[in-house]
Amino acid sequence: MEAWFLRQWQQNSLWQVLLRPLSWIFAALVWCRRALYRAGLLKRERIGVGVIVVGNISVGGTGKTPLVLALAEILARSGWRCGIISRGYGRGSSREDVRGNNNKVAQSGNDSVIRVVANTCDAGEVGDEALMLARRLQMPVYVSVDRVQAARALLRDHPEVDVLISDDGLQHYALERDLEICVIDGARGFGNGAMLPAGPLREPVNRLGEVDAIVVNGGVDDKPLTPGGDTKDVPVYRMHLGFESFHRLQDGKTLMIEQGRNEFLNRKIVAVAGTGIPARFFAHLVRLGLNPAESRAFPDHHPFAATDFAGLDASVILMTEKDAVKCKAFNDERMWFMRVDAILPDAFGEFVVKRMSERKK
Repeated sequence: MEAWFLRQWQQNSLWQVLLRPLSWIFAALVWCRRALYRAGLLKRERIGVGVIVVGNISVGGTGKTPLVLALAEILARSGWRCGIISRGYGRGSSREDVRGNNNKVAQSGNDSVIRVVANTCDAGEVGDEALMLARRLQMPVYVSVDRVQAARALLRDHPEVDVLISDDGLQHYALERDLEICVIDGARGFGNGAMLPAGPLREPVNRLGEVDAIVVNGGVDDKPLTPGGDTKDVPVYRMHLGFESFHRLQDGKTLMIEQGRNEFLNRKIVAVAGTGIPARFFAHLVRLGLNPAESRAFPDHHPFAATDFAGLDASVILMTEKDAVKCKAFNDERMWFMRVDAILPDAFGEFVVKRMSERKK
């Protein structure tokens, strides 16, 4: 259903026209909520360390998680000590108390449980993207629907942290931020330009004029970066995904691109993806010279189980890194995941470090 909506939102049709009045209502509610924060009627909280928010204004995967990974690594190389907070999409809604450093982390009255993401966690408890971030970065990662609560808990347990990255927190206005970065899908853009439910937008395009930087993920290199809205004073950077490598779930065996092509040559490959845009992963494999005999798409954050692979006729099963964290318990020697990293211009890292250093002063 989600994939169907994402395709439909790339155009205008009669049913979307009929939904326009609901989009106007949604837009009015978004405007009112933002106005209440601006007026101080809804509280915004500063937590005492630098905060970078990475998010988007549209529904669907835009590449936020690779950017968060890149940001954390850029800051760490510059001497910052990072922590990450996230909503933890794809996790369960358990009311269990969670403990970090042998202390209770949280159990708030609004049922927003805070979870500490450890390498040994189950993705169903903390979310697939959060678990992937924790395993890749070896930095503290806390998840909660209430990012202010998550930030407080993380800083209490890790007082050495001096900058927080909020993953997908652009619309979470309760947390004061020093830097807002909006990620745009360079191929899909903003679809038909309508707000939910007639279109994919969570906020209007003119919101881009208020962020500190825009990152366009993918698209055509020689196409001008024109994100839309009044963004003449907002720096825009192009991001691509690359530096691919393949990793076997069973034993961690790692192959670089050429090694992967040789390893998988003349073997039946089935590609599996439970991401916002599975077709992007499948097309990426083809560009690398790997041509799956079959591609199976699942909903974003799909809770993979052994039954999803039962009877699968394949000698190689290729999946995304985000999906792989949910398959460790039942993996077999056929299962591999492709790791990718964000490729960004040096100017982007320089911009982020400069802005955060200015804030620190």
